[in-house]
Amino acid sequence: MGVGVGEASCAPAASSLIGDLYEPHERARAISIFMLGLPVGVSLSYLIGGYIAQHYGWRAVFYVAGLPGLLLALATFFLLEPPRGQSEVAKIGAEQRSGNPIKLLLGIPTMRWIILSGLLHNFVMYALTFFLPSFLVRYHQTSVQMAGLLSALLVGTVGALGMLAGGWIGDLGRKRWLHGRMLISGTTVLLAAPAAFLALLAPAGALAAFVLFLGLAAFLLYTYYPLIYATIHDIVEPALRGRAMAIYFFAMYLMGASMGPVATGWLSDYFARRATHLSGLPISEPIRALGLHQAMYIVPALTVVLAAVLFAGATTAGNDIISLQSWMKNLNAEGAEGAEGAEKS
Repeated sequence: MGVGVGEASCAPAASSLIGDLYEPHERARAISIFMLGLPVGVSLSYLIGGYIAQHYGWRAVFYVAGLPGLLLALATFFLLEPPRGQSEVAKIGAEQRSGNPIKLLLGIPTMRWIILSGLLHNFVMYALTFFLPSFLVRYHQTSVQMAGLLSALLVGTVGALGMLAGGWIGDLGRKRWLHGRMLISGTTVLLAAPAAFLALLAPAGALAAFVLFLGLAAFLLYTYYPLIYATIHDIVEPALRGRAMAIYFFAMYLMGASMGPVATGWLSDYFARRATHLSGLPISEPIRALGLHQAMYIVPALTVVLAAVLFAGATTAGNDIISLQSWMKNLNAEGAEGAEGAEKS
């Protein structure tokens, strides 16, 4: 619980910091590099965590993960704090629009779509990453070690490449269209749905087909992070970006990340029990494999819903970006006039 409370402050604060350091057309790439910690960290958990737990016990894993974390935490004290909003075209500092900040953020149409998308995306990603090793062992009958290696490849290596690609293409899209990042995100996520579906259609033991299609799905799904995080910067003023990310993460993890594994596990048990009832056979590993296989179809199904939400957000993003830019320019102009008047006086 202590780790969870402490770690929760990292992403909102870091995202807000990136917004102050990088200009709008550079943020998706900057965020993609920061977010590499997600696929790389998950990949290392598969590779290193399993090895240490098997040879030295599960308690040793916490020492390996905790000590480097303490050193990195100390390193943050040496980070320089940039001026608020230093990379904005309109220099407004820590000014924010009037009204209750929470109501203001939830009143932005694109922000509401983004929050809903975060819930769905985390549901899909945690269901996939949580059960991927078990699925490989049960359905494709790989060894535990092979399941860990393949999971690290699909989630870590391929996911990291997708993250970087999302940052690069997101900045290009933002230069072309105001709503480019949302539009690209909806497109990549929509393409991920049939890829995940084809991966699940691969028969038991057809590892090559499964790895190919699931790798493509993972690549496309990981483009989501830099595209959406950078969009939040496009629609929210610097003074409220940390709070916006906190609200977004609240929905992502409380509903998405926590419910994804639970719902998938419940479905897996349900389909296994139903197969047992229909066949009259006792529960067995093949039946458990069948149950998990059927439950995993929730991933492509919800991915289609996620794509629809992102496309809906793309329809409002342009207006929300223009609204924020207009407010910032007007505020900047008023500040310049006031400074000029004071100088004349």
